[in-house]
Amino acid sequence: MSRRSARILVTGAGGFVGRYVLDAITQGGFGDAEAIVPASDWDIRSLESTRNVVAEAAPHAVVHLAAQSFVPKSFEDPAETLAVNVGGTANLIKTLQEQGFGGRFLYISSGDIYGVVAEADLPVTENIQPQPRNPYAVSKWAAEQLCLQARRTHGLDCIIARPFNHVGPGQSDRFVLPSLASQIAEIEAGRRAPLIEVGDIDSTRDFLDVRDVVAAYAALLLAGTPGATYVVASGSERSVRELLQLMLAHTDAKPEIRVDPARMRPSEQKRMLADSRRLREDTDWRPSLSLETTVLNLLDYARKSKQ
Repeated sequence: MSRRSARILVTGAGGFVGRYVLDAITQGGFGDAEAIVPASDWDIRSLESTRNVVAEAAPHAVVHLAAQSFVPKSFEDPAETLAVNVGGTANLIKTLQEQGFGGRFLYISSGDIYGVVAEADLPVTENIQPQPRNPYAVSKWAAEQLCLQARRTHGLDCIIARPFNHVGPGQSDRFVLPSLASQIAEIEAGRRAPLIEVGDIDSTRDFLDVRDVVAAYAALLLAGTPGATYVVASGSERSVRELLQLMLAHTDAKPEIRVDPARMRPSEQKRMLADSRRLREDTDWRPSLSLETTVLNLLDYARKSKQ
């Protein structure tokens, strides 16, 4: 990343996080760099298609976000999830090697690979053994190993990032906090009865603003240790109920809160907390946005989308 005007290939650029990565690159958050976005018809499952993308991009660095990332879909079609997340990563690494890539490869994994972690083992660090509990998490763990194998065998300058729950404006309503913000906005707009349907809102998670997550990715590209794995998290746990109450404090709506059994996950972990000490020590990264700011940004975004 020392050369100027670095060309950063951003896979998955059209997704929630990818759009924030593109914005950050444009605004100089990744140094003197330009984002290279693959053509929309790229099929990462195809080696030939991937060869064309990499040849055209001629990247100096790669941020690999492209993935099938919806956990329920991974249960419905695990083979497809593995084909995209593992097979696609294998195609990308092979193609980069073929074309003489000598830059840094940042693989975006997931904190979901850890599975259920005993409360006695919290906070989660890079040293805890992953125990994936769904096909998506399995695919991420396997793709990590492909990256590290390429480093051991071929010297690929790769870094693994394991982000935990990241949230922000523009995130799909399939996720809990955007769903709650959307329901509140619909109530305010008169499009919904004063009722908010929830799952287990007393569980805690380590939430982090997506903009801070992207800043961590930039820091890792610039200063991460080759071959290292990094947890990306806030280092604090917050319950969904607490964050819902924060939203409700900023609205005149007085909705009923009702548990929807369809939103409950029987095996879901009650507490989650992660430790980004390695990331902080190696790169000096620190979160800059409070979760309160993030939650209110989510609510404002939902209100605008319902206008």
